[in-house]
Order: sequence, then structure tokens, then C-alpha cells
Amino acid sequence: MAFQTPKSIEEMLTSIHKHEYLMPAIQREFVWGPQQIIRLVDSLMRGYPVGSFLLWEVQPQTAQSYTFYEFLTHFHERDNPYAGKATVPAGAGTVAVLDGQQRLTSLNIALYGSFAEKKKYAWWSSPDAFPVKRLYLNIANDPQDEELGLRYDLQFFTDKEAAPNEGEPHVWFRVGAVLDLANSGPAIMHELDSRGIANSTSAFQRLYDLYEAVRVLKPMNYFLVTDQDPDKVLEIFVRVNSGGTPLSYSDLLLSMATNQWKDLDAREEVRSLVSEINTNAGRQFAFTKDLVLKSALAIAGVDLRFKVSNFTQANMAAVEAVWPATRSALLRAATLLQQFGYNERNLTASSVIIPLAYYLHRRGVGDGYLDATKHAPDRLAVHGWVTRSLIKRGVWGSGLDTLLTRIREVLSVHAAGGFPVAEVEAAMASAGKALSFEASEIDELLNLKYGGQRTFSVLSVLYPGLDLSKQFHEDHIFPRSRFTRKKLAAVGVPPDKIEHFIDLCDLLPNLQLLAGTANVEKQDMLPAEWISSAFPTPQRAQTYVNDNDLAELPEGITEFDAFFDLRKSKLRDRLTKALGVPNRIGATVSTPYPLRVASE
Repeated sequence: MAFQTPKSIEEMLTSIHKHEYLMPAIQREFVWGPQQIIRLVDSLMRGYPVGSFLLWEVQPQTAQSYTFYEFLTHFHERDNPYAGKATVPAGAGTVAVLDGQQRLTSLNIALYGSFAEKKKYAWWSSPDAFPVKRLYLNIANDPQDEELGLRYDLQFFTDKEAAPNEGEPHVWFRVGAVLDLANSGPAIMHELDSRGIANSTSAFQRLYDLYEAVRVLKPMNYFLVTDQDPDKVLEIFVRVNSGGTPLSYSDLLLSMATNQWKDLDAREEVRSLVSEINTNAGRQFAFTKDLVLKSALAIAGVDLRFKVSNFTQANMAAVEAVWPATRSALLRAATLLQQFGYNERNLTASSVIIPLAYYLHRRGVGDGYLDATKHAPDRLAVHGWVTRSLIKRGVWGSGLDTLLTRIREVLSVHAAGGFPVAEVEAAMASAGKALSFEASEIDELLNLKYGGQRTFSVLSVLYPGLDLSKQFHEDHIFPRSRFTRKKLAAVGVPPDKIEHFIDLCDLLPNLQLLAGTANVEKQDMLPAEWISSAFPTPQRAQTYVNDNDLAELPEGITEFDAFFDLRKSKLRDRLTKALGVPNRIGATVSTPYPLRVASE
């Protein structure tokens, strides 16, 4: 291993775009975010060292035994999150990057590419959820937020966001455009003049600093490994990747599987399956490759833990052998969760899919299990167990591998006749993850809020008759829009109750699950008014009222607190029965009252 002559960023990236530098399959995926990229560029512009790089000179005879990947240029979290596979011509060697892939990919994106990540709260399927952004430098001003510790104002913007308003100077300079400047003198002056920022010494300095950092200075120090022994190279790789963003064992598993699978490309298989279970067939989940890999270990019957000692050739052969079964089981499990009404927003513990997939595999069921009438009781049992496990705090947290292993042991013995709820819950209890509930937990659940992590699961337990395969929304019975101080005062709510009403608005007793279309139609109507208009007969309306514990529904909002207390009592009774909690001494089950609506 020898130290090499340093290179500039431009020289290093040019080698990447000439396909002279590639990534070995043992490299992890790109994991840096926009702020890490910005800090890297800021450091380089300030002349700070950014660490050395480690490259591996792969001889032709060695190169043919390994899989290599190109560097990612245009990152898109949904459509293009992974680097593409590279082709090394027969008889040719290459240079593989062992350490520095995250930094080099970041610089490649900053100068040549773009970054598109999902907007917060946007749906994965939305065409506007992933705005394509490129890195821009503010050449007119320094950062406004001093706490960020940045000297230069660097931001990822869409081109539209970076464009100036009419009549204003064009202050945002696309970082990659520095490669188009002919020199660091007159060319910069001309650029500033064209942007309406001429005669600005500070603007010139900022653009000059960028030019120097990318094209003149040589901060890219690197060592070159020439050894062709793959075991030694792997040892070096693991050691040098112990810093920075830690290399997870799942990354190593996937990397080693890539080279050890005989007939399938592990990386491509895992990537495509992650994409398929998350977005195909109307599904909207956020399962990760880690979860897919752990599911594969579970179904293969090997140790579930991500340990180096598990990355044996025999274990990888077992995982590859059951991969088609793993794929089918995970796809069915994801569809089943979708039918239970879950998506990326309300599935609070992704790990629940692992025992579900293992059960479907062990049971040997096909797609017919998902909708056949004869399997309805079993699906109901599975649904109940899944929901209870998501409602109970701490089930899918610490000690996950132990829990999954014990559930797998039970399912491997008892799955043939249907989902063995009692046996599974006994195994969970032995791992300290009992699904029993206390009365105090019921009180806590009744105080869950709109949009909370467990709110959907609790509502689905309260009202099990709903067909959750259709789209249901968490809905405020008394519309949220009515709970402003001004509106409450206007309808006659006493001043001393207004804050109390607002506090109660988002809590569980004022929530229900409502079909998407009905929720849109309801909008901000008061519940009594909406029920009168939404159902064709009084009998249908009364059934809806009884099924949803809406007895004694007031016509207006002034009696909301009384309605809230009454419904809270009814929900407590329902949850107590649904979750198997003995009734408190003296507690009684309320009897539904006739509906009173405005039209009557």
C-alpha cells in the first residue's frame, strides 16, 4: 500500500466519469444527506482537510471475479437511490474505491448531479413528492444562521427556487457550473457582471474560493492497495470503514452475498424487492433492505443476528436457496398489512412483517390466502395479533432478535393448522414482551391524539367490522376546524370551557375511522347534521350511531364536553374487552341512546 500524488476534485471526478474508478460490491449504498454534502463542500472551500482515500488497483484476472458499481450522479430517493452495476471489459482491470465512496459520491452529486428526497408528509406515490434539487452557492451573501457553523451559504434548490425574481441580481450560482469557467480571473468577472453583481469584491472571492477548491487545489490524498488477495482486501475495507457513517452488518451481509450467491445477484434482488413491497399494487410502505435481509435469514432458518460469523458461505447458500420463497412471502405479508389498513404513516414497527412473512411461508399458502373466504378466520386472528403488538409499547424495540427467534421457533412447530396466537403470545411473554394490558394502559390509550403513532391501530381494534382494505382516514367527529377560540365563543361556548374544548378536540374519544370519500364529503359539518344527510333512512343512521358509539350526539358543539365524556366511557368498555383487561370494580357497560339530530 503506497501513498500517491494528490489530485484535485476535478481530476478525481473526471476519472469517475471516464469509468476509471468504480465501487466494489462490498461497498454500502450511498447514505449521506444534503447537509453532509454541504458541509463537505464548505470544508473544501475553506481549505480544510477532508481525510484520505483508499483505492484498490484490481488486476484483470481479479476483476472478473467480482461485481463493481458505477458512482451515483443523480440521487432520487424513490426512483434512483442506488448506483448502477458497472461492466469491466474482459482482460481489463479497474481501480476500486475502498474508502471515500460517500465523499466522492457527494462531490459527484454536488458538481455533476442532483439530489431528490421525499418531502416531509408527502406520499411516495405523489409525482411532486421528490423535487429534484442541485447544489447552489450564494455568491452575494454569507449564511444567515451562524449556528450551522458554515462560512459559505450553500443550499440544495430546484432550478426554479434558485432563479432570481424579476429585476433582482442572480445571486445563486450552481456549484457544478464552476467546471465551465475558463479561468479564475476574467471569467469570474464576466460571470458576476452577467448576474448584476459586478464590482463586488466579496462575491468575486466566494466564486474564486469555489474555483480554487474544485480545480486548482489538490486535497484528494489517497493510498493505493495493490494486493490481489480478496481476504486481505476485505479486512482492510472493514477496518477503514469503522469511522464516519458506520458500516452496518446488513451492508456487509448484502455485500458478501453479492459475491457468494451463485445464480442470483443479491444486491439487485434485494433492491427490487424493497421497491416492490413498498410501492407496487397500491402499497405505500417504507420497508428497508435491512428488514428484507433479516426476513431472508428467518426463512432460511439461520441465525437472525447481523454478525460477521453469520456471513458464511453455507448461510449465504441457504439464503439464496430460499430467496424465491422469501420474495413471495414478503410480498404477501405486505399485501396483508395493506388489507389491514396499514401504510408507511401508521405502521409503527416495520419488524412485524418478519414473523408474518415467516408464517405465510411456513404455512405454505399462496395468493389465495389473501382473499379466500375459508381463510377469513385465520386472517382475522393474524390481524388481531398484529394490531395488539403494535398497540403495546416496547414490543418491537430492544431485544428484537431474541423475540423474532422465539416467535420463529413457535411458528415452525405450530403453523400448519393456522396462526397459533396463544403459543406465539406465550413465547413473546417468555422474552419479556407479553401482550397483556393493564387498566392504566387503557387510560393512556384513550388519551392518544389524532395522527399519533398508535391511534390508527387502536381505532381499528375498537371497530373491527370495518373493511380496512379500502381507504379509511382518521376523522374528527366534531370537526377540528370548529375548535378555534373565536368560533367556539361565537356559538356560545362559555369562556371558561373554551381551552378545555380545544384540549379535547384531538383526543381519541373525538376520533373515528371514516371511509376516504365520506370524510371528504363530511368536511367541517357537525356530526349530527352530517349523519342526517349521509344516510338514506333513520334505521341506517341509527345503526351507524350504535356501531360507532355516537349515542346522545348533540346537535351543536356547546355540549361537546358531555358527549366526549360519555363516548370516552364507552370506548373504555370496548378497549377493556378487546384487549382482555378485566373490568374495574363497579364498572358498567353503557347502553346506546337514541340519536337526536337536527332534522328530527
